[in-house]
Amino acid sequence: MPRSLLIISRQSPWSGPSAREALDVVLAGGAFDLPVGLLFLDDGVFQLAAKQDARALQQKDLSANLQALPMFGVDDLFVCGGSAAERGLDPKVLSLEAAQVLSAGEITALIDRYDQVITL
Repeated sequence: MPRSLLIISRQSPWSGPSAREALDVVLAGGAFDLPVGLLFLDDGVFQLAAKQDARALQQKDLSANLQALPMFGVDDLFVCGGSAAERGLDPKVLSLEAAQVLSAGEITALIDRYDQVITL
């Protein structure tokens, strides 16, 4: 049985390459039928903010990659509710409607569920 992988994305989409790299790892895992999940934590929740203009920052837009996750079999998407609230984001209006909002306790249990965890 394939080992499961959880990617924790903690960086905002404009702070460097980490957000894109996290998505690339998740998409690659999904393409190879690896059981993979993606958790947006800390500033990573900013990746899900609606109506971002990546061109203004001379960055590539990540929204197409985010929307492609289900097509690659990545359905285990999670958002830290506390991180979203601390940053003034309403989890109900984030760009990934399928993402499950979790509390700190639920995140601990989530991490324990996966064989491998990578934080980017």
